[in-house]
Amino acid sequence: MSLPTVAIIGRPNVGKSSLLNALAGRMISIVEPTAGVTRDRVSTIIEHEERFFELIDTGGYGIVDSDELSEHIANQIHQAIATADLVLFVVDIRDGLMPLDSRIAELLRKNNLSVICVANKADSAGYFPAAGEFIKLGFGEPVCVSATNNINKSVLIERIISALEHLPAETPEKEVMKLAIVGKRNAGKSTFINSIVGAERVIVSEVPGTTRDAVDVRFEKDGRRFVAIDTAGIRKKSKMFDDIEFYSYTRATRSIKRADVVLFLIDATLKVSQVDKKLARFIVEQFKPCILVINKWDLAKDFAETEDYGEYLSKVLPGLAYAPIAFTTATEGKNIQSVLDLAGELFKQAAARIPTGVLNRAVKEIAAQKVGGSRKTGMPKIYYATQVATGPVTLLLFVNRPEFFDANFHRFCTNKLRELLGIEEVPVRLLLRARRSQD
Repeated sequence: MSLPTVAIIGRPNVGKSSLLNALAGRMISIVEPTAGVTRDRVSTIIEHEERFFELIDTGGYGIVDSDELSEHIANQIHQAIATADLVLFVVDIRDGLMPLDSRIAELLRKNNLSVICVANKADSAGYFPAAGEFIKLGFGEPVCVSATNNINKSVLIERIISALEHLPAETPEKEVMKLAIVGKRNAGKSTFINSIVGAERVIVSEVPGTTRDAVDVRFEKDGRRFVAIDTAGIRKKSKMFDDIEFYSYTRATRSIKRADVVLFLIDATLKVSQVDKKLARFIVEQFKPCILVINKWDLAKDFAETEDYGEYLSKVLPGLAYAPIAFTTATEGKNIQSVLDLAGELFKQAAARIPTGVLNRAVKEIAAQKVGGSRKTGMPKIYYATQVATGPVTLLLFVNRPEFFDANFHRFCTNKLRELLGIEEVPVRLLLRARRSQD
């Protein structure tokens, strides 16, 4: 069974995203004074005294979006309402009752929903009496809160739990794998996510920069639960227009860090850019398993064969030479399932436990090749190795002198170990330690 869902609904700039962050106890939704920052449904799992529910932030109802996405945002709000077990109807206690608040109340009544009215921005008890006028909306006495100052957060949590008591107390199933879908703007990330899920879970538009938050999309395939993280499209820092784009970039890089596998979407109709190369370097630095997903392959004109494009990628993105390549057309759902299957295989490789005997036979074979170093700089020697972690596979090598292991020999060892250990398609982290006499 799925968890109870609680949707946060309200007009623009009443503090919906701040409320989600306050209840979650961490920054999830982007919070900015600019109206209309949140567009997609941003969700997180909340736990209180062994009761769990999914909390969903939505865009401002009635927003006039600068990128002409108002209809898309409204559709996301209506989908959140359709699936909600409970709605937190957020109003601004400082602004008082507004006509748009009354319109939202009418919509909620039509859907016969369980509603808690939340009067936000009550930064002191002096504001509380002003909440009385919101009783006219028909949802009882509002809960006065200040999301930014955490006033009455515990009171609201208790009201939510009480409103959900009639539903079964479920514990969320742990996801099998977290997938971060990253790439520059308009590479097709949101279309790719919707294709995986089989529903319009995130907004898809030709407008660059449509996605702003990192959106966790939970879905199930073959009885297993996954999380796909849709991220904002990345572009050069020098071209970032405002704080919203900077926060989006920060969340995209954070999503890579917490992912098990990264799906790096590249637009087949464009040349690999400096932004792509920078993103590739970050993925390599984080030692993340990665699939190079060449999207819009049906529109590619510069390459006749997939092999030609593979050779091109090995030249422009040499740091990701280990990453497998997949060619997709997300708008038609082509090869999407095969990418998910491949991600599962990389996840297994990154979690591999290498038997000590197998590892040291591989080290012995590398040592027998007698490559690297020189008589002048010194010859590197590996005595033995042990595995100290997974995700990524992390190997501790006991050596004669770590300083003898220059970048070229370090790269040779990494590639050779991947080959000999049967984990060619995932990164391997090597740690070096000088062997002491007692070792």
